[in-house]
Amino acid sequence: MLAMTKRFVVAENHGKIVPMYESNYVFFVYILFNKRNGTLYVGVTNNIFRRMDEHNSNKSEFTSKYGVHKLGYLESFQYVNNAIVREKQLKAGSRKDKIKLIEEINPDWIDLTDDLVNVTHGMRTFPILQKIS
Repeated sequence: MLAMTKRFVVAENHGKIVPMYESNYVFFVYILFNKRNGTLYVGVTNNIFRRMDEHNSNKSEFTSKYGVHKLGYLESFQYVNNAIVREKQLKAGSRKDKIKLIEEINPDWIDLTDDLVNVTHGMRTFPILQKIS
């Protein structure tokens, strides 16, 4: 596991100044679904492949209970703080807003897991979904 290093960069988060951290990780915010307009799950991770494996092997109670295993939407971030803020925004947002995000990039509601294929220096990237902060 790579160590995170504290930087002298700050970000404003809900009116508070918080330290930013930089690492060799890319952080992901994602939305899973079980069927078109079905149950949705919003999450954040530093390893989308490991996390998708966990969801697909029913290691997540929610996704196991509701059969939420299909990747519908993904954003990537350089800083964990930004990823967490975005995850909270999505979770606090309406179901309609989440569906709109999925349909903007994935109108056919296909499982995007198979699109996670570009390998660069041992890390996979997502050209159609990349949104580095």
